[in-house]
Amino acid sequence: MREENLKNIRKRCKYRSYKGEIGKTAPNRLNRNFNPKAPDRKWTTDVTQINIGVNKCYLSPILDMYNGEIICYTISNHPDLKMVMNMLDKAYSLKRKWKGLILHSDQGWHYQHVKYQKSLREHGIIQSMSRKGNCLDNAMMENFFGIMKTEFLYPNTFRDIGHFKRELKKYIEYYNNDRIKLRLNGMSPVQYRTHNGVLS
Repeated sequence: MREENLKNIRKRCKYRSYKGEIGKTAPNRLNRNFNPKAPDRKWTTDVTQINIGVNKCYLSPILDMYNGEIICYTISNHPDLKMVMNMLDKAYSLKRKWKGLILHSDQGWHYQHVKYQKSLREHGIIQSMSRKGNCLDNAMMENFFGIMKTEFLYPNTFRDIGHFKRELKKYIEYYNNDRIKLRLNGMSPVQYRTHNGVLS
């Protein structure tokens, strides 16, 4: 490798929020049924770590499984409870109408926290959690993270965290409003929701 001037690239560690059962876990009410018939029936959330040079930040979005739309998100320099609670507050501020809405996540410590769970109950949201160590139970969110990193994070260079956050906002607007999906009949998430809303 020295002769060919080759260097090993260390794989960055994936952020994991699981710290054991530090609170109450919820049953897997979703059970990999990712196809709701209408918006605001099944949402999913997770946290992913973003590395910009030697710095890190954390993205915490909510995705609607109906059309893959990012409902809201927060970005924080620290993966703390405030990041996740702010995400919920953003979702509530949209004043969407739901009944029997399921919000699915992994068993990360944020989602086991009494404050998080109390907030969901107060807003009539049913909590669901993946089985321990089973990422396929939250495949739709994992898929979004994969797409975002492949299309946006890895091909681009960012001056700093602030630059990344500004560009991420633009990407999510593009993802929601312009990026078409075959499973949505060639429409973007917002187009699909709007189109079917008119038909119904």
